[in-house]
Amino acid sequence: MSTVFAAPTTSLTWDGARERAHAAARPLPVRSVPIADADGAVLAAPVVAPSNVPPVHRSAMDGYAVCGGAPWTLVGNIGVAATAPVRLVDGQACGVVTGAALPPGTTAVLPDEDAAVDGHRVSGAVTAGKHVRRIGEECTAGEELLPAGTVVHPTVLGLVATLGLDRLPVRPCPRVAALVTGDELVTDGPPRVGRVRDAIGPMLPGLLARAGALAAPTVRLPDSRSQLLDALAAADADLVLVSGSSAAGPADHLRPALAALDADLLVDGVACRPGHPQALARLPDGRLVVGLPGNPFAALVAFLTLAVPAITRLRGEPLPALVAAPLPGGFARHSTSTRLVPVRVGPHGAEPVGHAGSAMLRGAALADALAVVDPGPAAAIAARLLPLDPGARPWGV
Repeated sequence: MSTVFAAPTTSLTWDGARERAHAAARPLPVRSVPIADADGAVLAAPVVAPSNVPPVHRSAMDGYAVCGGAPWTLVGNIGVAATAPVRLVDGQACGVVTGAALPPGTTAVLPDEDAAVDGHRVSGAVTAGKHVRRIGEECTAGEELLPAGTVVHPTVLGLVATLGLDRLPVRPCPRVAALVTGDELVTDGPPRVGRVRDAIGPMLPGLLARAGALAAPTVRLPDSRSQLLDALAAADADLVLVSGSSAAGPADHLRPALAALDADLLVDGVACRPGHPQALARLPDGRLVVGLPGNPFAALVAFLTLAVPAITRLRGEPLPALVAAPLPGGFARHSTSTRLVPVRVGPHGAEPVGHAGSAMLRGAALADALAVVDPGPAAAIAARLLPLDPGARPWGV
């Protein structure tokens, strides 16, 4: 039998809601994927070098492999794919290109720009061992190079290709569907009387990409309980975002829809400003649903509070710690709710940028973080910083 969800009468603390959202998700199953498909995913096992890199001594410069001191007699040339024709002995040199395997007997590489060539004679100043990439200089066989939990980025892909690996075991990026509701919303041009230009829909794909998720095409719905029910049931995603239907007004159908679907309501309002009427639920099949308020800045706060921790856990990552910064001049606190204030972070701390109403995005667009101002009676002189870019590392970490 379906549970009837009333309007929230109690709210979790902001920290409690964030922690509950992270705990509610379950890391996605590990998959072995081609390295071309691993970008943005999280390593599920360490990357271990299968062999030495480089596997042989290689030249680090275009020039001449030499043995002993100058001058040298030139006895051949080696390309990257070629093998050394001879073993060098004292007084001999061999032309090489960057990356070429060095002939046995090489004591140094003389760069082209430092070489004086006269027929088959080469001279120049060298230092023993200079410009030689030694066997195993980058890594040795069996060495752990990257721990499990590392986020795969393009440089990681280059490294694993260098190692000769073709696949990686990863926790894949979660799939997220976004349902944007509201009869009043328009998607192009200036809003007319009684209509509002949708600002949440354009934000979500970029926010999801930065949080390490894969965004499905945004679905736009009227204020219809039946259509919301159908869309929630049909969403092929690990997490579903619903904006504009999370409060308790006559057009807010999220909680009744969740009740009809026998969802488990995990967060029913959060004691924060803005973003109080946000919600988190788990459907019987395990999918998570996050309810975002309809006001744009409030929706952004809810996304950072509930959606990002859930995505982080789905990716198999820990909940990031937030570092504190001083607040020059102090910030006013709310008596019972956490304030989320757009700030710019500078050498002297966090400064508010203003324009922080729940319907405003001007402040957030100028800011690089939200100051998390805990409730209390006195002005706050420090606050934790919540990055507005979900993929950014917190300051000082």
